[in-house]
Order: sequence, then C-alpha cells, then structure tokens
Amino acid sequence: MTTRAAVAILGVLLLGLQWRLWIADGGVSHTHRLKQAAAAIHAENDRLRARNAALDAEVRDLGSGVAAIEARARTTLGMIRKDETFYLVVNP
Repeated sequence: MTTRAAVAILGVLLLGLQWRLWIADGGVSHTHRLKQAAAAIHAENDRLRARNAALDAEVRDLGSGVAAIEARARTTLGMIRKDETFYLVVNP
C-alpha cells in the first residue's frame, strides 16, 4: 500500500511538473509566443528605422538647397515657374 501511494504521489508530481513545463506561464509555449512577439517587434522597428532614415535624408536635402525645395513644390503642390507652359496629359 505504501508503494502504491508513493507511486501515485510521484505520478501526480510528474504531471504537475510537465504541466508547468509545457503549458503554464514561463513554459515552452509561453516562451515560444514571446519569441514570436519579439521577432514581430524587431521587424517593425527595422521598418520604422528605414522610414526614419529616409525622412532624415529628405529633411537634410530640403535644408541644404533650393533645388530640393523646388522639386518638392513641383511634385507635391504642382507649382510651375513664370515662363513655363503647363501641359496636362489625360489618359482616355
């Protein structure tokens, strides 16, 4: 009877430890989810770093000369110079 009780107690302890290892917080599944979330955050950070670098380059370009400001005004605002003729080509 004592051996059966000891085996039952050891079995319950083994199941409890397995549950903590595979399912509970801090276990394998929780760690896997955290690694996936960290990878997604790193990818988002890389995308935002590239965007920030492009914006920083644009700001430096706009601050350094008139040509960049003129090009930005032409593309964004549709501005033209005094002696230029504006042609609008419409696709049918």
